[in-house]
Amino acid sequence: MVKVLLEALPYIKKFYGKIVVIKYGGSSMMSEDLKDSFLQDVVLLKYTGMKPVLVHGGGPEINILMERLNMKPVFKDGFRVTDEKTMEVVEMVLAGKINKDIVSKINSKGGSAIGLCGKDGNLLVAEKDLSRGDIGFVGRIVKVNAELLRSIIDSGFIPVIAPIASDEEGIDYNVNADNVAAEIASALRAEKLIYLTDVDGVMRNGELLSLMDLKTAERILRDGTLKGGMIPKVEYSISAMEKGVKTVHIINGTIAHAVLLEIFSDEGIGTMIISS
Repeated sequence: MVKVLLEALPYIKKFYGKIVVIKYGGSSMMSEDLKDSFLQDVVLLKYTGMKPVLVHGGGPEINILMERLNMKPVFKDGFRVTDEKTMEVVEMVLAGKINKDIVSKINSKGGSAIGLCGKDGNLLVAEKDLSRGDIGFVGRIVKVNAELLRSIIDSGFIPVIAPIASDEEGIDYNVNADNVAAEIASALRAEKLIYLTDVDGVMRNGELLSLMDLKTAERILRDGTLKGGMIPKVEYSISAMEKGVKTVHIINGTIAHAVLLEIFSDEGIGTMIISS
């Protein structure tokens, strides 16, 4: 125990007062044990002096409710095709059920959390995302109200953000949570952006890339090494770092206390992307 604390001490000192944006989703959200483990980590980060900001997804729970309503989930290139009825379900699950459940659990563990979606206080402004053709009410973030977020953070609260946002005309969009996390981290000039996934990190030829710089990230993005959902994660990671985020971590959220192991240990457990 003493050895663990001594190993963590330099990192606690280094990151004291720094903003860490964490994107939370995937299988770790569906297991109550993993959820408790992760939210304990978030509260601990706060008490060690860091400033966590949490962005969550909730795709599996959206699918469950859609199927109960006899609606068939449809995806294109990993993005949910979102018609008007699907948008209603997405907002109900993300901004209603999941967001408030996370806030309640953080508060019960000794933290002070505030639940938001992009529509609250114009926190996030979106536009329709046509990069994969017209797949309905799917957006991408074009503006973040960093002043609002900083006021919440500086007041001692942990922001918990659902990836729903409106455009300038008030049309609501379902936004990829990875995109939301990257844009928020960029706007806040966060020290770290952490993506929790269902895999160990970025893999190449069956081996984990525990550390890579931006040039390597750009190269593997071009050469076909990346597959599926890892492609947009690395794309958003590169964009965030080009806009001022110091480091990005892609880690396996199905490992208990994954965030603490990545931030406060010498070896870490996932992929860390640095500028050079």
